Amino acid sequence: MATISYCAFTFILFLLAHFGESAIINVAAKANVDVGPLLMKAWKEACAATTASTIVIPKGTFPMTQVSLEGPCKAPVELKIMAILKAPPDPKNMDGKKEWLIVGRVDHFTLSGGGTLDGQGNVQVYPAKEKGFKSDKLPNNLSFNFLTNSVIRDITTLNSKLFHVNVLGGKNLTFDHFTVKAPGNSPNTDGIHIARIIGITVKDSVIGTGDDCISLGDGLENLKITGVTCGPGHGISVGSLGRTPGERPVKGIFVSNTKFIGTDNGVRIKTWPNSHPGVVTDIHFENIDMQNVKNPIVIDQEYCPHNECSKQKPSLVKISKVSYKDIKGTSATEEAVIIACSSGVPCEGVEIGDINLTFKGGAAKTNCSNAKPTLTGKQVSPGDL
Repeated sequence: MATISYCAFTFILFLLAHFGESAIINVAAKANVDVGPLLMKAWKEACAATTASTIVIPKGTFPMTQVSLEGPCKAPVELKIMAILKAPPDPKNMDGKKEWLIVGRVDHFTLSGGGTLDGQGNVQVYPAKEKGFKSDKLPNNLSFNFLTNSVIRDITTLNSKLFHVNVLGGKNLTFDHFTVKAPGNSPNTDGIHIARIIGITVKDSVIGTGDDCISLGDGLENLKITGVTCGPGHGISVGSLGRTPGERPVKGIFVSNTKFIGTDNGVRIKTWPNSHPGVVTDIHFENIDMQNVKNPIVIDQEYCPHNECSKQKPSLVKISKVSYKDIKGTSATEEAVIIACSSGVPCEGVEIGDINLTFKGGAAKTNCSNAKPTLTGKQVSPGDL
């Protein structure tokens, strides 16, 4: 057994055991001492190891400053967070250009342990809303950049100051039993934002926040979402897309066996009018349960929040091969299905089947423009399809 020790204030970092195939590095701490510097030391040791390593932060409640864990590493690394970690409550004590915890360019990384990363956005950021802090000065809770063959399992992100999770680049990433918690009125707190990655799964997870539960940016291919409960929040959104030049296609999105509870939207595709060209294709929503959801099904190609754009020219993002099957439940708005496609590049290959959405105030309605959907199965949401 090899033992390595570091001492810093009341922290001790040591290699607990080395069992031939794996090493366990434990971060033992007393309350009120920053775990960040010791975690980065542990990462340096684990990342350099030629056999698989596990870094453990044991149960307890500890403050943690911003941490960046970068690869590539020589062998798989697991970070097991069993503790409650707390970010500095005042964003002025953080670098807004960096996230709270960044993990980048690692193959076979695992984040696990049942712990919580508390961004403490509820202390100062949420009460001030957008009047007090600009979004570009706020850190996300977690950022996973260019990870491959990696798993995020049994972790909770709480009250992030901005996005809870930002995923950029990589291949084959899985979120399993992942939890996001923030109030429904917390601003710009997307649960998981995903872009420019090939092969990602979000399964058996619960996401409640003040913005999109899951938002999908450009360059995303082969995403599977299943067994997810969303609410509060703004639903699951593809986009918004088309605002910046050079956006990559979004294709191969499969959302199934998912529940929305009291959200502002259900499943939504949104693009900007007067946009740059883009492609959204091979998008499928199936076996979805809506409970008192506003706008359960939406394609909005005139997405323009706060009148930040001109609608004089249509969106140039082409949407095709989109299906909605076995979507049931209750709509909180009279318009349960809105298919508002671009007049410049109308939607093609939209299929709507077995829709059973009711509105407690009367009959639910469907509105459709610039698309000719194929209808299959039962439709309990009459309108202008």
